Amino acid sequence: MKKNIYVAWSNKQDSYSFISTIKTIEAIGCKPVVLDMVKSTDVPYDASNALVDAVDEHGILLPRYAEEVKKNNWKHSNVTEIAKDIDCIIFPGGSDICPSLYKEAGTWHGIEADTDYAAVRDISDYALMSYCLEKNIAILAICRGMQMLSVVSGATMIADIPTYFHSQGADDNETHRDKEKQVFASHDVDVTDTSSLLYKTSKKTKLTKVPSWHHQGVLSLEGTGLVVTGENVTNGIKMIEAVERKDLSFCLGVQFHPEVAVRKHVLHEEDADQYMTYEDATCFFESLSASRLAKS
Repeated sequence: MKKNIYVAWSNKQDSYSFISTIKTIEAIGCKPVVLDMVKSTDVPYDASNALVDAVDEHGILLPRYAEEVKKNNWKHSNVTEIAKDIDCIIFPGGSDICPSLYKEAGTWHGIEADTDYAAVRDISDYALMSYCLEKNIAILAICRGMQMLSVVSGATMIADIPTYFHSQGADDNETHRDKEKQVFASHDVDVTDTSSLLYKTSKKTKLTKVPSWHHQGVLSLEGTGLVVTGENVTNGIKMIEAVERKDLSFCLGVQFHPEVAVRKHVLHEEDADQYMTYEDATCFFESLSASRLAKS
């Protein structure tokens, strides 16, 4: 019998990254199980599970509801029904997280071309992530997933990487996302801690050619239970590329997209050789699956 690997609900299950996640789980011989959406009792929904008068003109969750979600995390939700049987989970990539959910609530970044919020998914992920952290359920968080892990933990965030680089007097060189949004960028990641889960999983001190597609990031983990275990340095500016909780059995967040590399190799896409190898990419998912045996 194939082992289940659970995947957090997404409002865009036809996206390239989400489909790649499903294909990767299947590639390592496991069964992907997508969870239902988690709903908060602190926020109004209609019969179709859409939010009712709860977001602003940009799609950002209104502060009064965001504060309730942050205060009550999973305890005012149906997460125990949705996640009652899970032992591991992937939080996949996706849209930006509403800045109203940051520990220090932020506002719209003002970039029309990158205004892509899904408050209903944010609520679902926030409750589910807080539940999984408290219950020590094995977590692999990818891109948006790593950002949600960081937001739930109280990290300081970067609203837009190019803007941040320019504020530091540097150019980001489109290292983290292709400006035209046509292809995944590719860069290296330095593994900064050889005692980390990232190192034990990858068995490398440098991950080469990781697929990347994001304009937001994590600025600081100060005051959180997370530690930085991977980073990229471009023009002297460090960007956090991997985080983890060392006090939990398996809790790893990566800012890059290993599932995309897997898909490209499995489907023999013409640019597959521009990204990390199949073995380097699948190790994250293999390690997540194996973590359940270690925990038991």
